[in-house]
Amino acid sequence: MRWADLDQLGHVNNVVYVDYLQEARVDMLRAHGRGPRALADGLVVVRHEVTYLKPLTFAFRPVSIECWVTEIKAATFTMAYEIFHDTPGADGRDGDRIVYVRATTVLTPFVFAEERPRRITAEERAVLEQHLEPDQQPRRRTPRLPEPATSSYAIHVRFSDVDVYGHVNNVKYYEYLQESRIAMLSELVPVRSFSVVVAQTDVDYLQPLLFRAEPYECRSTITRVGARSMTVESEIRDGAADTDRVLARARVVVVFFDLATNRSAEPDPELREALLARAVVAEPD
Repeated sequence: MRWADLDQLGHVNNVVYVDYLQEARVDMLRAHGRGPRALADGLVVVRHEVTYLKPLTFAFRPVSIECWVTEIKAATFTMAYEIFHDTPGADGRDGDRIVYVRATTVLTPFVFAEERPRRITAEERAVLEQHLEPDQQPRRRTPRLPEPATSSYAIHVRFSDVDVYGHVNNVKYYEYLQESRIAMLSELVPVRSFSVVVAQTDVDYLQPLLFRAEPYECRSTITRVGARSMTVESEIRDGAADTDRVLARARVVVVFFDLATNRSAEPDPELREALLARAVVAEPD
């Protein structure tokens, strides 16, 4: 954990957790030497589901990450994670586990020279089965964005956002969503000071973002404003009039946060009304 990982609340930023998951995933698939190198290096993320359970603050004690495989299909596999601290018990051994994040990632092997996914080989399946702990939990769906969009934000891909294959790294999408969400809220309630923390982020990666001079577009809509939280759904689109395509979809749940009590809180009534005025109730997909 680094000081640069923290947000203005002193918590590890929601984007950074996804970076931690990526490091743990690569370590399991490659650094331990238990599988073909291509399986670690030739993958793309199809979907992330990240649930933030408890804020993680700066400490000199490292955080631990467990990861394992929950499902293997013909061309995709799913990994699950926990980010946690084990607290020492009275006898000096591990006591209670404090879990900060639970997450899943759906991945597919990818032929980057041909820009297409491929099937999992028998050798790769055998390697993945060494980590398999089946989980039949249903995955959530991220529906089409309801219209009209609450806001539109231009995404300029930086050269540092791109991996060795020319694709924007999956972690950077979380950064783009965060930037667009902050811009939207600043536009809607420019004179009110309030704090939120991210409780849940689901992202579907439909087509890769590439490095280019023209910006992409992130359209976001507030689809629910609850007693202590709200939901923002987003689409990252190509943006060009002749090739307007949805490249990624996301659903983010944020919780209003009281800095004095360090707990969730009800938003100011005027703030809630301002958000409700621009919210669009999501229809079933």
